[in-house]
Amino acid sequence: MAGVLAFAAVGKLRDLAGFSEAVAGYRLLAGGLVPVVARAVVGAELVGAALLAAPPTRVWGSALAVVLFSAFLIGMGSVLRRGMRVSCGCLQGSERVGAGSLTRTGLLLVLALFAGFGADLPFEPVQLLGAALLAGVVFGAAALVSRLDAQPSAPVVGRRFEIGTDVSDFAGGGDRVLFAYISPLCGACRVMLPEFRAVAGRVPVVLVSSGEFGEVRDYLGGQGIELPLVTGPDVFEANGVPGPPYAVVTDGSGAVLAHRGVDRPDKLAALLGEAGL
Repeated sequence: MAGVLAFAAVGKLRDLAGFSEAVAGYRLLAGGLVPVVARAVVGAELVGAALLAAPPTRVWGSALAVVLFSAFLIGMGSVLRRGMRVSCGCLQGSERVGAGSLTRTGLLLVLALFAGFGADLPFEPVQLLGAALLAGVVFGAAALVSRLDAQPSAPVVGRRFEIGTDVSDFAGGGDRVLFAYISPLCGACRVMLPEFRAVAGRVPVVLVSSGEFGEVRDYLGGQGIELPLVTGPDVFEANGVPGPPYAVVTDGSGAVLAHRGVDRPDKLAALLGEAGL
């Protein structure tokens, strides 16, 4: 448990701004509280690791770890209940909240409880082997659940694009529509918004987001963007889109013609070329 908490804390410290953005993505805190809570989580993980490493304070470290993992589970459960697709912010990767992260956190919570029960046991080298085996079980189980729960990793050319409404409503009688996936929490999306607006002079452009319609529309208004917008909790999963900024070009009837991540203008230009635009 000490190793897991220390590893998680170091990863967050290396990109504290990114972790703060992940915390904000849960949409459970007011904006001003996000950096405070992000720093508090990192501090608590470091303190918990130190307390767990010393036998006299191991019970307190166990209690702190239980509180942390319980809070993480509550936050993840809230995200899944609301149908949101956000970064987990858990360890040192870009994993999104899902069945895998929920499984791993739940198992770590159980281990945190057991860590307190073993507070008085003297250290023996064999415990390191036991710790490694337990870590393997926890992370292996989470990886297996993630694999079983995995969504398609990309849209499929030729398959019908699912947007919750008729694509022809956006085509305006033309034979191409560009759907651009964005998020208010995505820095690259903000950079690409003017590029999407410029492309709208050549082909109808529809912005797609998993956020609340009003919040996303207010965000776009602040950026001076007035393109059509479609939102929904499953707009990413329905089409196998891995994350924003991403663009999908369909024909007028909704069949996917081309798709790719578009975090730079040259990638957007390449996508348009693939779609014959």
